[in-house]
Amino acid sequence: MGHRDHYRKLEKMYLSAPCNEYYSPVLSVSHGAAELIIEVRKDFFHSAGSVHGSVYFKALDDAAFFAANSLVEDVLVLTADFNVHLALPVSHGRIKATGKVIHSSGNLLTAGSLLFDSEGREIARGTGSFVRSKIKLSSGIGYK
Repeated sequence: MGHRDHYRKLEKMYLSAPCNEYYSPVLSVSHGAAELIIEVRKDFFHSAGSVHGSVYFKALDDAAFFAANSLVEDVLVLTADFNVHLALPVSHGRIKATGKVIHSSGNLLTAGSLLFDSEGREIARGTGSFVRSKIKLSSGIGYK
């Protein structure tokens, strides 16, 4: 299997996850990197009228996760920990998370991600550790 085939299968697997029906994200995976776009909707807002931090977390974690899994072609990686730093609120447009692998060693990968608003301002950032699981990348989990 070629690397590009692996990246496309990861993208399809991501979109097949039931939770993504709600967010309608767009994911692009490449070698050690991933980009995720989510259109901002009012049903993501907290009571102060901007996107809830849980949506920030999802975008940041997903981008870093798929950057990490782009380097692992036999099993799913799992998020072991993830730290988020929120900077600015957003209430319109779209959010774009860019993830990149920082370090890879054996079963542990470290990846970071940045979250931007439609104007290109950094609104949050995150860093996480990802570990190889025993879950095979297969059609049973949408990897096809």
